[in-house]
Amino acid sequence: MTSRLNPYLSFTDNARQAMEFYREVFGGELAVNTFGEFGMTESADLVMHSLLTTDAGFALMGADTPPGMEHRKGSSITVCVNGDDAETLHGYWDKLIEGGTVETPLEKQMWGDEYGACEDRFGIPWMFNISQPQG
Repeated sequence: MTSRLNPYLSFTDNARQAMEFYREVFGGELAVNTFGEFGMTESADLVMHSLLTTDAGFALMGADTPPGMEHRKGSSITVCVNGDDAETLHGYWDKLIEGGTVETPLEKQMWGDEYGACEDRFGIPWMFNISQPQG
């Protein structure tokens, strides 16, 4: 069995919208389970767990914060996307910055790669590093 490390994002009440947005950005299959599916009527429409898996091998999980728990917007986690398929990665970048904030424009850096940082419309920070194809 293969082990995988992937981000799990927490939201207040917009996890479904955020995860559907990420599906638009990265493609793939999105599975969503609500609290209501597990008998919690107070927050029945909120997302208890979601998983986006893509053809590129990405896995991104997310959920709404359950009632009674504190949502702590984090600044110590950033989702990083790396690769050498510049066209595909530029496409992801362009979609993620719609309605978001560019902190560092995605452009060639002194080490030869393209690098950029942004925060998407849901407040999630992202870093991109596009390396030159080896070969």
